[in-house]
Amino acid sequence: MRLSLIPVGGYLFVVLVAAVLVALLWFAPVGDRGTTRRRRVLGVLRATSILLLLVAMLRPTVVYTSVKQQSATLVLLMDRSRSMQVADGLGGSTRWNSLRAAVKEALPAFDSLGDDLELRAYTIDADAREIPWTELNETFGADDEGSPPPAAAAKDHWAVPEGEETALGYVLEQVMQREAGKRLAGIVLMSDGAQRAYAPRDVPPQIAARRLADLGYPLYAFALGTTTSSGERRDVALRDLLATQPIFVKNRLAATATARVEGLANRDVPVELLFETSPGKMEVVSKKTYRVVEDGEQLDLELDYVPTMPGEYKLALRAAPQPGESLTSNNEQATFVNVLKGGVNVLYVEGAIRPEMPYLIRALASSPNIKVDAVRINAERRETRPPDFGERFKPGKYDVYILGDVDSTAFDDVELANLAEAVRRGAGLIMIGGVHSFGAGGYQQTALADVLPIVMTDLERQNFNEPLSPDMHLPGPPKLRPTKLAEGHFILRLGDGAQGTAAWANLPPLPGGANRFRGLKPGANVLAESEQGDPILVAQGLERGRVLCFAGDSTWRWALEGFEDEHRRFWRQIVLWLAHKDESSEGEVWVRLDSRRLARGQRAEFDLGARDSQGNRVDDAEFDVEVTAPDASKQRVRAARNATGQHGVFLDTSQAGDYTISVTARRGGQQLGTAHARFLVFEEDLELENPVADPSLLVSLASISGGKSLAAEELPGLIEELQKYPEQLEVEIERRETMWDSWPFFLLLVGLLGTEWFLRKRWGLV
Repeated sequence: MRLSLIPVGGYLFVVLVAAVLVALLWFAPVGDRGTTRRRRVLGVLRATSILLLLVAMLRPTVVYTSVKQQSATLVLLMDRSRSMQVADGLGGSTRWNSLRAAVKEALPAFDSLGDDLELRAYTIDADAREIPWTELNETFGADDEGSPPPAAAAKDHWAVPEGEETALGYVLEQVMQREAGKRLAGIVLMSDGAQRAYAPRDVPPQIAARRLADLGYPLYAFALGTTTSSGERRDVALRDLLATQPIFVKNRLAATATARVEGLANRDVPVELLFETSPGKMEVVSKKTYRVVEDGEQLDLELDYVPTMPGEYKLALRAAPQPGESLTSNNEQATFVNVLKGGVNVLYVEGAIRPEMPYLIRALASSPNIKVDAVRINAERRETRPPDFGERFKPGKYDVYILGDVDSTAFDDVELANLAEAVRRGAGLIMIGGVHSFGAGGYQQTALADVLPIVMTDLERQNFNEPLSPDMHLPGPPKLRPTKLAEGHFILRLGDGAQGTAAWANLPPLPGGANRFRGLKPGANVLAESEQGDPILVAQGLERGRVLCFAGDSTWRWALEGFEDEHRRFWRQIVLWLAHKDESSEGEVWVRLDSRRLARGQRAEFDLGARDSQGNRVDDAEFDVEVTAPDASKQRVRAARNATGQHGVFLDTSQAGDYTISVTARRGGQQLGTAHARFLVFEEDLELENPVADPSLLVSLASISGGKSLAAEELPGLIEELQKYPEQLEVEIERRETMWDSWPFFLLLVGLLGTEWFLRKRWGLV
């Protein structure tokens, strides 16, 4: 028991109030009108009232303290995920059997816990499941560690640990919520220590350990298993599957992946590429055999195939299961690819380093149905040519060829002859202006002289390391304008009607200048000219092919000065016209996934949009999006507008298997088209993919929480140690009694003041 004073306003304030009130007592309460006896009575009443007031201001409190024993809870968490099946203990014992042996050894200590220390046991994997004490005692008290007693076997808890995840952080948070409001003596965690969990259960366990530290609950960690995989384990695990995207019909499709191989040194591993030949039917289209040199080796796999039909297809890489391989679910990886119909393959050969090249490539790459292979070579250093350079000019290899500022000496005669033949068979060709383009580049002496629609003479040759000859170039920066005869031509449509005319008028001139054409061949058409009437863009058909000569070399300036859409459209329409794709009147609805392969729980993000027949984006389109899950259930998804179209997110990827995104686009109530895209949620065996233990994580968690890491055989000793410190379970209880704020105290003070006032009134002193 102790007395506590809590003065109002502090001791100094109480002293000041007391001094003022005591000073008032020096003055007679009734002056000279009362007798001495009456003055004394009134003085005593007033002094007593002042004393009671000062007592109330000091607020005295009597505090009674007692110590009471408080019950606490000890939490036991036992990992029963699939990685606990690994037999890396003494004598080939599994981690689960090692855990059961340790718990069995500690059962007498658990059983001796008094009423003040309660045991709560849980098995953990993706969630925590509580086990009643009777079931725990019956099961772990079995003589045969490998087989549960019949009563427990009926509950299907103990035969084999089967958890698909180990969510240590999530489980610790879950247990703290369940045990909220209780005092924990500690948490005993028995696990191999490796967190393996999908979102949203992949909570970092360090966060939960810090919360335990804040609450004063120590974590005692018991690590089971080794940090290295068993040398007897055999496994071929495929990872990181990638496929060429996008791919066009009759182009090479390359599928690459890595394979981690364990326990199969000096063996051959056959690998197959499977391709979806019809819905739901996969066929082997390519095979390779890889030799494993050493244990733990990582193989780089690459197999290819040439698809012949457009569409969306599933493909897979599969390693043949090996003898003794316990886990085969990781021997295969699959994804989806789009094989584009009507795709245009373009070869762009450039000789000079100039801004036109990256801007032109970027403009064409914005169209998903145009694939550009760009090569820069130095005519003075022929070793800069790719090894397969000559093969690229054979008929049928590319749909369109773009020749930049590259001298004719960069090519062999056979290559240019093959190029001319490819054009006659239907390929498109455009030569762009430059110092060594057209006659200045010596093409009048090559097979292209019969293909290009302009006249070239021997007087036009521009040799290397000589001053630029001005008579081969137009003076000043030319500004392009469509010719009267070419108005409305597919290449020149930068807008409809007056909009297109205004677009050409607003385009800036070409600062790099333009080549001067000496003359035009019969049948050549001038599509665009300078304001002075000089031909800039000349077109001509040649048997089955089409050819353009473009005297300019700096359309990149259009994109740089804010006319990026016009620049993109101009070059796209050039390529489509050369490839005979200008007759198409079809629009396009598209959906593009960020990733075709997702882990369970990972969000699927995708972009979608619509284009008209000219390749222009339809900004006012409305989209209906529906996702079909592997179980055939359907969900609607809302898309939000972004810079390139619209963006959508699908979150419910809990099922493994194939998903389909279906998109329907409408404008003004009229359907523009539909599009479909598939993605795969793969089933990954997190527990057995790489089942090595991680005791260092358990040591870290124990340290963060203020606990410690122990060996499995130390569990009984820990329980006995916790029982030896009952003072940790004692709590001080305080009981406070105050008299100054009670009714008797208040009535006494009021009574004294009232009595004084009554006497003064009766004696006629007021």
